[in-house]
Amino acid sequence: MAVRPEGTPCWADAMFSDLEGAKSFYGDVLGWTFGEASSEYGNYTQAYADGKAVAAVVPPMPGQEGQSQWCLYFASPDAAATAGKIRANGGEVLMEPMQVGDFGTMCLGREPSGAVFGVWQAGVHEGFEAQSVPGAYGWAEVFTREPEKADRFLTAVFPYTAQQMEDDAIDFRMFNVGDETVLGRMKMTEEFPPEVPSYVNLYFVVADCDDAVAKATKLGAVLRFGPMSSPFGRFAALTDPQGANFSVIDLTTTEGEVPRTTPV
Repeated sequence: MAVRPEGTPCWADAMFSDLEGAKSFYGDVLGWTFGEASSEYGNYTQAYADGKAVAAVVPPMPGQEGQSQWCLYFASPDAAATAGKIRANGGEVLMEPMQVGDFGTMCLGREPSGAVFGVWQAGVHEGFEAQSVPGAYGWAEVFTREPEKADRFLTAVFPYTAQQMEDDAIDFRMFNVGDETVLGRMKMTEEFPPEVPSYVNLYFVVADCDDAVAKATKLGAVLRFGPMSSPFGRFAALTDPQGANFSVIDLTTTEGEVPRTTPV
């Protein structure tokens, strides 16, 4: 598998104070199995879908206990250079580039409207071993109340071209790397409680959205939105029992026509 082009989502992980609880929940909802915890790297534990690495879970480091959240990493050929671009364009570097053995180099940033994300310069760990199949990462969107700030930042830090969806009901923009659409940006509406900060929402693929929602809510997750069918698939937004937001999507159940977009 080749290293992904700069700006392409390439990995996801989350900190959970109850690691065994998280493994049980996502194992049931997404069908994940888990590798051995790597004590050398803070008990970092990879999750697998059908034998392929798709994400990781890790207990919080001392002093980092708080609400769990998923972090999406974007590919970079040079994490230090990307950190410089984050700073130069009004973002904040939360964790300086750090080499993780021979796996690669990571860095954490926050874009100007508040969403936290990761940067990954691949070494031997090139990222997702599977995508867009059940149990794997499928899509992500930056949810923000200040789209102008987020849009300006994203296109300055990564080599994106952008398209605005022609829809009066929502303010939605898509970012491309070459011909591939890799990320969405949604303006948060008044429906979002004011205390909810900007965040990156990850979609994990499932074979049946309604079935996944039923399993998740039975295990203590909160259904935030959906299930709803769209031209892109049938999806729902959830908050897991430890407070991490994520979405599930069945890519095979589509409804309606894909909206038109305008280059911006």
